[in-house]
Amino acid sequence: MEVYTDSLAKPIHTYRPYWAKRFGTAPVLPMTRAEMDALGWDSCDIILVSGDAYVDHPSFGIALIGRLLEAQGFRVGIIAQPDWQNASAFKTLGKPNLYFGITAGNMDSMVNRYTADRKIRSDDAYTPDAAPNKRPDRAVLVYSQRCREAYSDVPLVIGSIEASLRRIAHYDYWSDKVRRSILVDSKADILVYGNAERAIIDISHRIAKGEKISEMQDIRGTAFLRKQIPSGWSEIESTKLDRPGKVEEHVDPYEMKMGKADASCATEESANKPALPAGTSTIAIVRKPKADRSTQVVRLPSYEEVSKNPVMYAHASRVLHLEANPGNARALVQRHGDREVWLNPPPIPLTTKEMDYVYDLPYARKPHPIYKEAKIPAWEMIRFSVNIMRGCFGGCTFCSITEHEGRIIQSRSEESILKEIEEIRDKVDGFTGIISDLGGPTANMYRIACKSETIEKNCRKLSCVYPGVCENLNTDHSALIQLYRKARAIKGVKKILIGSGLRYDLAVKSPEYVKELVQHHVGGYLKIAPEHSEENVLSKMMKPGMGAYDEFKAMFEKFSAEAGKKQYLIPYFIASHPGTTDEDMLNLALWLKKYEFRLDQVQNFTPTPMAMATAMYHSGKNPLRKVTEDSEDVPVAKAGSVRKLHKAFIRYHDPANWPMLREALKRMGREDLIGAGKKQLVPAFQPAVLGTIRQSDGTTFKPKKVLPKAFNDMKNAARPHQGHAKKPYPAGAKHTAQASAQGRPPKKPR
Repeated sequence: MEVYTDSLAKPIHTYRPYWAKRFGTAPVLPMTRAEMDALGWDSCDIILVSGDAYVDHPSFGIALIGRLLEAQGFRVGIIAQPDWQNASAFKTLGKPNLYFGITAGNMDSMVNRYTADRKIRSDDAYTPDAAPNKRPDRAVLVYSQRCREAYSDVPLVIGSIEASLRRIAHYDYWSDKVRRSILVDSKADILVYGNAERAIIDISHRIAKGEKISEMQDIRGTAFLRKQIPSGWSEIESTKLDRPGKVEEHVDPYEMKMGKADASCATEESANKPALPAGTSTIAIVRKPKADRSTQVVRLPSYEEVSKNPVMYAHASRVLHLEANPGNARALVQRHGDREVWLNPPPIPLTTKEMDYVYDLPYARKPHPIYKEAKIPAWEMIRFSVNIMRGCFGGCTFCSITEHEGRIIQSRSEESILKEIEEIRDKVDGFTGIISDLGGPTANMYRIACKSETIEKNCRKLSCVYPGVCENLNTDHSALIQLYRKARAIKGVKKILIGSGLRYDLAVKSPEYVKELVQHHVGGYLKIAPEHSEENVLSKMMKPGMGAYDEFKAMFEKFSAEAGKKQYLIPYFIASHPGTTDEDMLNLALWLKKYEFRLDQVQNFTPTPMAMATAMYHSGKNPLRKVTEDSEDVPVAKAGSVRKLHKAFIRYHDPANWPMLREALKRMGREDLIGAGKKQLVPAFQPAVLGTIRQSDGTTFKPKKVLPKAFNDMKNAARPHQGHAKKPYPAGAKHTAQASAQGRPPKKPR
């Protein structure tokens, strides 16, 4: 089944190649003039600028777009991680004939450079040897400015996830304010959002034919500036739009068709109604024909309005997400001062044939030779993995995948995927027979789509699996099961692991898939993401309740036992998500302790641009429902102390967090959870010196922080021990870290 078709979308592999196709395929796209000379180029047609190191692999956006444009016949050069202090680095390859393509890289530069606590990161996974500070804050803005300084008359096309998620006025967590569309601040000519292949190919060929970029206003998946709404368009205020999903139609008072009951009522009524006077004329009422959505534009509240009014910001976020289905989305417009930021509808998803075309291009599948022996962590992570699909219909409010890649799954063919596995086996250095992942944004959405293309094109739901799996969603995992079996049968392949996150509420719809996964593709541990245990928080995330987790866990353990394997689920949770209270985090901590989870990695919620959870964070309102001044208030953890506490609850087992947790439990009236009992959360005492601690399961760990504490501070402390009465510690008692962790009393002094 083809995932999506549209007669208006020209197949990306059917364009007539640009004349420079005669130069052939480059071993890697050039980063220096010497490489251009070796290829026989006197200039580049297109120069791509990226905040990432250049790795010629389809998992890196700069390589994918570069190779795609090369296949269209263009000479493409790469400027990767340039020195942004002046324009000289942006002149390295000379002046491009067509345009500069500017990206921040695979990540938003602010997410890449800062932690959830707004602290600068000490490393960068997309940089050789993980060196920090190789890209600027707000990289797209800085690179755009430098390109303008280098060659002021060259068009600027901006893209990547940074530009995509900042295409309208957006809340910026790092400056704690609503910023203008990145299109306005970058002074770019056009912005490409979402999956960029269709738009970037069309833009490139049209510029090559001499068309001005300012005249390209009909390309889906693009945003640009204009002075006013053009003639022929009807404008709709966003405040007049209703909630998503089918709305029951009101009775049409002018409709002449009647049901039986209505007809009998009308007959009875007319029988009692006096006849019209002779000579009375009637007026025919003609209904306005249904409006053409292709010429409708939805007006969002202006930048000035959303920057001052958080409620209007939440409303704008809600409307943008409702207008995200390529099958029915309308154009959007948002005023910024005296200019209009115009967003064309999202791009038509790629077909399977087009996906194969993109991923079958001649990638070198390694970093550019300029980096020599340097290690690029992001490359090391994915060098033996294969991307089998794009998109996610989960709609998690904290995630940017849906906003960027869309809800419609775009899958590669089985043949293309198996061919790539063979290429990894034959071409990638260091291959040991283990494929680290067959996945994508989600491990198990391959070839899953709506049962009806008509329903899919008209749907306005934010998620296909929340609050439950949609009855119109085909949850058949058979294509993925078959792919797994064929992949692990390839000669030279010893093991196929699945490293992408699993949508377990979808997986349980196919027990056969869970069995296949658990018995053949789990390397001892499987990552899944319940994200939280409490329903009121999960509802703000649009995540399933813990019942789905329990169902999957039972299947996982059953099939592991049948295979004679000891395997473990590794759950991931988010602290401080909008909607979370201290009580919610306490309940999650108790859930973790009940099931003996001691998590080292904890994710604190980071408000990323355009995510619905970010709108909740900024406004304190819930955009999953109609937003008004008096609509539902959402509790938000913004203070640093509260965010630290929420994170500490998840790491309740770390002695460094015990003082904070004890204080919080007392404040919450839950002193009953302080002590050494099995149902209590933290001990009443603090280790004198925190060293290596042995846990109840026999494993050891060393807390990141060492907190020396004089024993005199706790010599009078008391704690329950094995159900006995509280006893004070004897003066001078020795208190070891191991005793602290195991809940044993201190040793008596000799």
